[in-house]
Amino acid sequence: MWSKVLEDDYRPSDDEMFMSERHREYFRRKLIAWKEEILRESRDTLVALQSENENHPDFADRASSETDRSIELRARDRQRKLISKIDAALSRLDDGTYGYCEETGDPIALRRLDARPIATLSVEAQERHEKRERIYRDD
Repeated sequence: MWSKVLEDDYRPSDDEMFMSERHREYFRRKLIAWKEEILRESRDTLVALQSENENHPDFADRASSETDRSIELRARDRQRKLISKIDAALSRLDDGTYGYCEETGDPIALRRLDARPIATLSVEAQERHEKRERIYRDD
């Protein structure tokens, strides 16, 4: 697999063809960097949790430590799920469907993809989805 050279300050533009090679390379790099950061943080957490074998004589300290550990593990679980979404986005880049709304097939705004590169719905479709969720949740 080859990699095009992108300038460090490159940002996808609406002036370019949507999901051009440059766009795809930009988002591929962004997704891979995000995944690597999550994996690095997970490794750091694992090391920290393994080294924290403190025996807290005080019940309050022990409870606080257990609460911190539980919160950290929940955060890591959310990040594990995020990695699967990043992998799915990378797959969509490979098959040519990245950047297009799963509901309408229309292009997702570049600004939305830049802010949330795992987005699968356009802003409008996401709003409709959330509205339906609220309606059915409130019943």
